[in-house]
Amino acid sequence: MCIFCMIANHEIPSSVVYEDDTVIAILDLSQVTKGHTLVMPKEHYETLIDVPSQLAMHMMEVVQIVAKRLTTNLHAKGFNVLNNGGELAGQTVMHAHIHIIPRYEENDGFDVQFHTTEKPKDLAAVLSEING
Repeated sequence: MCIFCMIANHEIPSSVVYEDDTVIAILDLSQVTKGHTLVMPKEHYETLIDVPSQLAMHMMEVVQIVAKRLTTNLHAKGFNVLNNGGELAGQTVMHAHIHIIPRYEENDGFDVQFHTTEKPKDLAAVLSEING
């Protein structure tokens, strides 16, 4: 059984930040920054695109609730919301989840960088390909 399913079923102890009938939010064991939280559906879905849309919307409502708590109660100056969808994107537990990473200062242990790569010259062609 999936470790996140076991956490959602309370078979493994965790630090629960939020819980309702369909979603659970727990402190990530890695704590990239203080308060780093994972929001996940209780039912198993491998990636965010597998989650039914109503549940995915509810997950984002929970992200908003928890992010407000983190910024208010931990005095975070901001936060990052991150989802790694699939192994290539860095997903290590194949149970859909969203990271909320509170930010306190510029060098607080978390860094997101976008690197310039070769850009497609014809964005209309890319758009057409995306929309099928």
